[in-house]
Amino acid sequence: MTDPGWQDYALETQAIRAGQQRSHEDEHSLPLFMTSSYVFESAEQAALRFTGKQPGNIYSRFTNPTVRVFQERLALMERGERCLAFSSGMAAIMAVGMALLKAGDHVVCSRGVFGNTVLTFQNYFGKFGVTTDFVALTDLVAWEAAIKPNTRFLFLETPSNPLIEIADIRALADMAHRHGCLLIVDNCFCTPVLQQPLALGADLVIHSATKFIDGHGRCVGGAVVGSEALIEKDIYPYLRTGGACMSPFNAWVFISGLETLALRMKAHCDNAFELARWLVEQPGVAKVHYPGLPTHAQHKLARRQQSHFGAVVSVELTGGQAHAWRLIDSTRLLSITANLGDVKTTITHPATTTHGRLTAEARSDAGISDGLVRISVGLEHLADIKADLLNGL
Repeated sequence: MTDPGWQDYALETQAIRAGQQRSHEDEHSLPLFMTSSYVFESAEQAALRFTGKQPGNIYSRFTNPTVRVFQERLALMERGERCLAFSSGMAAIMAVGMALLKAGDHVVCSRGVFGNTVLTFQNYFGKFGVTTDFVALTDLVAWEAAIKPNTRFLFLETPSNPLIEIADIRALADMAHRHGCLLIVDNCFCTPVLQQPLALGADLVIHSATKFIDGHGRCVGGAVVGSEALIEKDIYPYLRTGGACMSPFNAWVFISGLETLALRMKAHCDNAFELARWLVEQPGVAKVHYPGLPTHAQHKLARRQQSHFGAVVSVELTGGQAHAWRLIDSTRLLSITANLGDVKTTITHPATTTHGRLTAEARSDAGISDGLVRISVGLEHLADIKADLLNGL
């Protein structure tokens, strides 16, 4: 568990200092514990640890000192009681579903989620008798109407991927709790630096640490943050048994990412805000999706719920897929990749990459047009990013 003393410090300090317990070597930098197993002092101690009667390391599938530091820091930053780290963001979502759902349960999910999240609920949980209804992220009436007596939780991403729509977390949390459901929020785009869903009433927060938490495109990982009771009772047993654990090396990389996260997110957001304002004025641009623009439908909500508007901008081009591909292929500086959250600006065509496995009807329902391009704005000089995009605009 987290040292209670760290609760009194600011997020930036927690991200750099919390959780580390120096070894007998008195190291200043965080050590990397690359070990699969641990040695016990006696057979009795081994028995006590395996039965949970004594705290301590058992096996690195579910107890590792380096992973523990990452978990404790992220839990503090999200204002949660406990965090569990997983091998990827999708593994974290799978763990939540496997831990909380059973045959006959029902889920309400927003349409604007990552394509593989849709497929996980439809193709895999659906295989075992769990049904999922998908609703418009911002339509509270539709959310309420979709809830059934057997609904176990509401699931959403905010901001959404790739249209950057904003959900009212507090309103949805209140709605879920009125119906005896949980609210689960994927906070990948904002990170705890910009948004803290648990403080707004959410029950669990999901992260793909692969994105902004790492920030440099190096490692794949995920996390779930929530209350001690919910994590310990339902999700930790699945991690211990299922084995989708984060490697110590990846945790060590993500910890270094946390240390600079607040600085990087501010710079990302500043660049994205200015780029969105510039894109609005460019030829061939039909619409720019960015909550920092006053024309965005949830601009006021984003100002209230987030500390900044985020690093991802999506743009609708007038010429459909041909124009979108021409813009992407014309870039020389930007990286053509479906990943996001990197210090390097990335650009992709969601309809044929991140959401390409969805049916055309599902993409249409989610508002993902053939002319949509998503840009995850990095930390290069803004003038260079603009110049690179001008080649295709």
